[in-house]
Formats: sequence, C-alpha cells, structure tokens
Amino acid sequence: MRLLLIRHGQTPANVAHSLDTLLPGPGLTELGTEQAAAIPDAVADQGVQAVYASRALRAQLTAAPLAEALGVPVQELAGMHEVQAGDVERCNDRESIEQYLGVLFEWAHGNLDVRMPGGETGEEFVARMDDSLRQVAGSGADVAAVVSHGAAIRVWTTLRAGNLGARFAEHNPLGNTGVVVVEGDPDSGWIATSWMGAPLGGPGVDDADPFDGPAGEPLTA
Repeated sequence: MRLLLIRHGQTPANVAHSLDTLLPGPGLTELGTEQAAAIPDAVADQGVQAVYASRALRAQLTAAPLAEALGVPVQELAGMHEVQAGDVERCNDRESIEQYLGVLFEWAHGNLDVRMPGGETGEEFVARMDDSLRQVAGSGADVAAVVSHGAAIRVWTTLRAGNLGARFAEHNPLGNTGVVVVEGDPDSGWIATSWMGAPLGGPGVDDADPFDGPAGEPLTA
C-alpha cells in the first residue's frame, strides 16, 4: 500500500519555537488553517481512500479538509502522536531543543533503549507508531493519508524505510503539511518514494541540505 505521512499545519507553538507535545495540544494558526485547506488539491492525484490522524488537535484539524473533500471520516490513531518532550515540554531555549534532538539522533541511529528524559524510549515510540500503521495497512485501503508530526514522521521513516539512512533524518526538514510518501506493508517493509515532493530512489538516501527551525530542523544539535 501507499501511505502519505503528512505533518500537521502551523501551530502557535511552532511560531514560538516551543516543544509542545502533550495531548491534545494546540490548534492551528491562521496560516496553519490555510495550509490544511490546501492539502486536498495538493494530494488530489494520489488516489487517497482513507484519512487518519493522531489524537492531537492540530492533526485532527489538519486532516479535516481532506476528509471532507473525500467524503470520508477522520479516523483517529492512538499511537501517531508526537515524540513526547518529557522534562523539556513547553521549553524553547536552545539547550532544551538540543536535548530533545539529541535523543531523536540516538533513535535514528538505532539506539532505541535511550529514553527521552521524563518521556518514552525509542522502543516504546516505534512500537506505538508500528501498531497504528499496521491498523492502517489492515484497513483494506490501497492509499491512505495519515496526519502526524514532524519528529515522529522523520524518525519512524528513517528507521522503517529500507532506503533511508540515519544521516537522512539528521539533515532533512519536514515543513508544516509536508508530505512523506512510503510504499510497502508492515510485514515486507517500507520504502520511501518521495519527501516533500522530491522523489527518492536507490538503495540509500543519505545526503541533504541542513534546515533551521525547531519542529522540522535536523536531528544534529
């Protein structure tokens, strides 16, 4: 099957460069609402049959215009929420952001026993994401859109897409309502075919330009 993993629209926390990961979390800014409204046209040629979203309010609001355009409900996924920031929740100072990104960096390199201080381990994160996407894969849809979160999409895709290496997660941005497309299934594995509209190919994709900004910035501190 094909999954369109879509990051939610802009939130007030994004504007404040704040680590705001608790559920249900903030809604969308005016720009975020406009970004969400543009999704149906942006993915109109993808043949989306089902729409899913994390439990976060921002994800639900982002998914709503696409679901309405397709005449389908937004189905909630319990495990697709953002990597929880734990002890640095609501912080926006550089030291806290580096601490958060440092744990994501460890996970991207396969060190899944590392725990986000005050939060979850990489093993716990991957397990909940896998469970939710297995639910999507078992739905019978050939193409599904799943609205989730920047760090969650980037780390999961790096770990589960067989053609991406750890350096990809370190350096690639994922802007608000950016789309990552993966194809495959939970049993045979996944391959990333495009990242924010750029096609991916070959056995490994490790090179990219760095990007600034807390929600979609590189995993290197």
